[in-house]
Amino acid sequence: MTSSEAPGSADRITLASLMNNPAYGILLAISFCHLLNDMMQALMPAIYPNLKAELGLSFSQVGLITLAYQITASFLQPLVGFMADKRPTPQALPGGTIFTLAGLTVLSVAHRYELVLLGACLLGMGSSVFHPEASRVARMAAGGRNGLAQSLFQVGGNAGSALGPLAAALVVVRWGQSSLAFFALLALLSCAILWKVSLWYRHTGLARLAAGHKAASEFTLPKGTARRGIVILLLLIFSKYVYLASLTSYFIFYLMHRFGVTVEVAQFHLFLFLAAVAVGTVAGGPIGDRIGRKYVIWMSILGVLPFSLLLPHVDLFWTAVLSVIIGLLLASAFPAIVVFAQELVPGKVGMISGLFFGFSFGMGGVGAAVLGKLADVYSIETVYQVCAFLPAIGLLAAWLPDVRRPAVATAPVVAE
Repeated sequence: MTSSEAPGSADRITLASLMNNPAYGILLAISFCHLLNDMMQALMPAIYPNLKAELGLSFSQVGLITLAYQITASFLQPLVGFMADKRPTPQALPGGTIFTLAGLTVLSVAHRYELVLLGACLLGMGSSVFHPEASRVARMAAGGRNGLAQSLFQVGGNAGSALGPLAAALVVVRWGQSSLAFFALLALLSCAILWKVSLWYRHTGLARLAAGHKAASEFTLPKGTARRGIVILLLLIFSKYVYLASLTSYFIFYLMHRFGVTVEVAQFHLFLFLAAVAVGTVAGGPIGDRIGRKYVIWMSILGVLPFSLLLPHVDLFWTAVLSVIIGLLLASAFPAIVVFAQELVPGKVGMISGLFFGFSFGMGGVGAAVLGKLADVYSIETVYQVCAFLPAIGLLAAWLPDVRRPAVATAPVVAE
């Protein structure tokens, strides 16, 4: 060490190194916990046929279960994100898993419709804590590769959503509704991992996030332009998640009604679709980092239109093929949308993440309820004929503003 170096200078790292070195261990940890979280939550729609038969529910009542879950998460997630921006609470991540555990436990013993709704609300509360806080951690760990970080985080959730129906087909269909209590134990595993993540969050992640805010503060868009961009992105989320609700909530019923397949075969087709969603999510973020998020958003939502228009008119084989293509294309949009919105409103990572996760949940819930009513009044096939036109809203992506960031500075920052 030279005489000009201050003591402890070996512990100093530059802002550039903070912003250009992704913390892959943390990203993989929250991605795995996202897998566990969304797999546990995906068990609920996967057992809808069981609940419908046992409790004598209509499609509208099935849709209200999804609405209860997703509206709870929709209202709470922006609030949790806003509070996290104001006063970060790392321990909220492991703490939120208790709601998920409680929700699955209630669902495992629910033989009344009111208890099913309560279990759905508890699951929604678990999501309301996990998603905005974990998305903040993804931003902290991104190292400047924000699209890649969001994709890695999101793909865990998509993989979990795909595994949910498969787990239901292998376990819940065989051993019944009470077997949900076994899956509730996975919440304890998630809690243990998220506790370790919360320690990194406190001691390192907050410093990295502050470094990112410092770089972002050097460039801001006019408020009117930013608001216009946020509104357009929310409309694209509406298009994406109402269409997704038609598949995640009613695809099983559609396949059983139209093609006469068994519940297990229909759940396998739902698994194929959700697996395609997981693959599409992995691709969307890195491609957005490379070619620009605006182009990814444009291609992924509007590009679905020809395939969604064909879907209601083909046989079972082509239904499976088209659903996979739709899943691949549509899923690539969400990581790009979230990061684009975070760049429109720098310094509000938690609030923006909560807003977009919450809005996506809310639109999925409202969509499920409305589409359930449509299925009751007309037919399940009508749902897919109407939803086929939703991806046309992707045309709005042409009016998104351009977001360009300056080069990251190299001012020294002390690592904690």
